[in-house]
Amino acid sequence: MAAMSSDATTSDDARRQLVARAQMTLAHAWMVRAFVRHSNEVEDFPELHEIGRAVFDLARALETRVDDPPGYLRMLSKKLAKFRLAVEQFATDAPKASSHTNFAMAVISIKGCVTELEAIVAASR
Repeated sequence: MAAMSSDATTSDDARRQLVARAQMTLAHAWMVRAFVRHSNEVEDFPELHEIGRAVFDLARALETRVDDPPGYLRMLSKKLAKFRLAVEQFATDAPKASSHTNFAMAVISIKGCVTELEAIVAASR
């Protein structure tokens, strides 16, 4: 029985670490959201707001589950496809709005967030 208890604790610790990784990744996504929201280009390309909404929706869905790692990871898994689609659309729209390096880097950054969140979901299974 002691071994099972230790395994359960390790599993709980591993899930908490995955949640911490996801929260850090969401912080990066939030910074992309902040950049886009405050860019002048958003006035001429309102479709850029969609990435901000997607980041906000994902962050809000997860924030209430930070203390429930299994629930957090289930919700992340459930919401990730919609977030991925928003990121793909942003990768299409951002270069139309501006060729500035800031936008190119925002696309790379938010795509990196998807990659990391997918890895976290995979590791949670």
